[in-house]
Amino acid sequence: MISVVGIGPGDNQYLTCAAKKLIAEADYLAGWPRALAEFDDATATKYPIGRDLDRFIVWLQQMQAHQVVVLASGDPLLFGIGKRIAASLPPTQWQIVPGISSVQYLFARIGLDMNDLYVTSSHGKQPDFDFLFAHSKVAMVTDQLIGPRQIADELLKRGLNRTLYIGENLSYPDERIHCLRPGEVAAQYAMNVVVILDEGQ
Repeated sequence: MISVVGIGPGDNQYLTCAAKKLIAEADYLAGWPRALAEFDDATATKYPIGRDLDRFIVWLQQMQAHQVVVLASGDPLLFGIGKRIAASLPPTQWQIVPGISSVQYLFARIGLDMNDLYVTSSHGKQPDFDFLFAHSKVAMVTDQLIGPRQIADELLKRGLNRTLYIGENLSYPDERIHCLRPGEVAAQYAMNVVVILDEGQ
């Protein structure tokens, strides 16, 4: 059985009990290096996921006789690998165990409800900023190309004054959370999630 397990935003204290049990019982742990490093003490054989996801899927198809846990940061179905695995393997061969996403974590830290939230990502794509800014509450999982500064620039171009919450390295010891206006946003931030809030609506 292939278990795609959400391991939360980073700190192991946010692992669910279901995730801990599956990881402890796994024959193999598959994941990107950062995720695998969090489970150095696990007895399972480690399988690093590289850039070639097709090759990884073929490996999973060959491992059905074993208990394989795929470590997915945050929640596997929130811009994670869960969608790819579910689409590539028969439904009887996999299960997905949800985890706490970085988006959920940030909203909890700032005490803001997630009702009527639009969630998106800038990974590998160009966001439609006009569409995004039409929403009063947006969460964006960012990448190195489109992050807080680029979002702020797009707001300033349109003369829009939103509140931006920027969560860096969420749940890690060097976590930082900022509440800024577009003109106050710095050029660079570490791994982050951005909340764009129109408090006028």
